[in-house]
Order: sequence, then structure tokens, then C-alpha cells
Amino acid sequence: MSASANLECPICGGEVTLGGDTLQGELIECSDCGTELEVTSIKPFAVAEAPQEEEDWGE
Repeated sequence: MSASANLECPICGGEVTLGGDTLQGELIECSDCGTELEVTSIKPFAVAEAPQEEEDWGE
């Protein structure tokens, strides 16, 4: 079982907690600013602002 980690939100500097079962590529939300973050690494834990999905508009 992996340990959890507390990281700093790259947007607002608030605390983001990742559980031991967090997977790389998982999307989480910063509880302080509401920004969607992507887990970019699990060894060591790292997060970055998730890329924004672009509208398809049926093309």
C-alpha cells in the first residue's frame, strides 16, 4: 500500500491531498480554487493543471 501525499496546487498554492491509490493520469479538483488538476507522476507525486477539453461542435 502506497502512502498518501500532500502537494501544493500549482494554480493557487492550496493544499491538495492524494491518496495512496491515486493513479497517474487521474483528474482531481483543488478544494481551494476548484481547478481541475491531472496527476502527472506518482513516483514522486506531482500534479499540473489539466488540459482543457476543446469543443467538438460535431466536426
